[in-house]
Amino acid sequence: MKVAEPLELRQTDRAMTRAVTPHAESTILTDSQGIIAGETTIPSQGEQLPAYLAKPASGDGPYPIILVVQEIFGVHQHIQDVCRRLAKQGYLAIAPELYFRQGDPHQYDDIPTLLSGLVSKVPDAQVLLDLDRATNWAVRQGGDANKIGITGFCWGGRISWLYAAHNPQLKAAVAWYGKFSGNKTLTTPKHPVDIAADLSAPVLGLYGAEDGSIPLDQVELMRQALRAANATAEIVVYPEAGHAFHADYRPSYHQASAEDGWQRMLAWFAQYGVK
Repeated sequence: MKVAEPLELRQTDRAMTRAVTPHAESTILTDSQGIIAGETTIPSQGEQLPAYLAKPASGDGPYPIILVVQEIFGVHQHIQDVCRRLAKQGYLAIAPELYFRQGDPHQYDDIPTLLSGLVSKVPDAQVLLDLDRATNWAVRQGGDANKIGITGFCWGGRISWLYAAHNPQLKAAVAWYGKFSGNKTLTTPKHPVDIAADLSAPVLGLYGAEDGSIPLDQVELMRQALRAANATAEIVVYPEAGHAFHADYRPSYHQASAEDGWQRMLAWFAQYGVK
């Protein structure tokens, strides 16, 4: 469908990556009533960056902007649904396809192959620049340049920490179970624990005590780095939650923790001027 130029959206949903567990009964499906939502493209570094956009259908704007950063699985139906949920809260939510130069995550059958064959090849520098371009484009679509936030899940949680040290215009960030440390490579030269002193925006981290991929000693290490940097940040650990506890389409979903985290996220954005 077409709406006011220069925005053109296609009302389609990307299916789940083949590596993703099939939908669970807990899967949340948010309709598009009262919002404009669909796929679009953004000029970035001489190419067309695919993205999913959702924003209120009524009102003149400008709307506060939330960058939504994908899990390792790309911008599939769950990430699109998160954008629609945010749009119903009055936000312009934009989720760019941050792997598009390296490949399509929807073509991978298992997580190890997805990680080695695609995710490991995506440079952080490229991702951060694409998020900058997505932000600037969102402003031209009715977003408020003075009210910019970011949230991300798993892989996107790590990126959300990094972006809070990258873009001085960012007002607030919320990172869901993003890793704090890892191997340093040419594509991933720094991790959140390395940039605690460089944060220019307040960050809320939402984590699960039962997350085997992010042990509690790593959480404490990050907390120590944040305290040493005197950073404005908070890390909440849910005692009964594991990794991907917000992913309502997976068995890992923990409803109470996910719902509390969502409310904390909205309150965090409001507290720091992204509302």
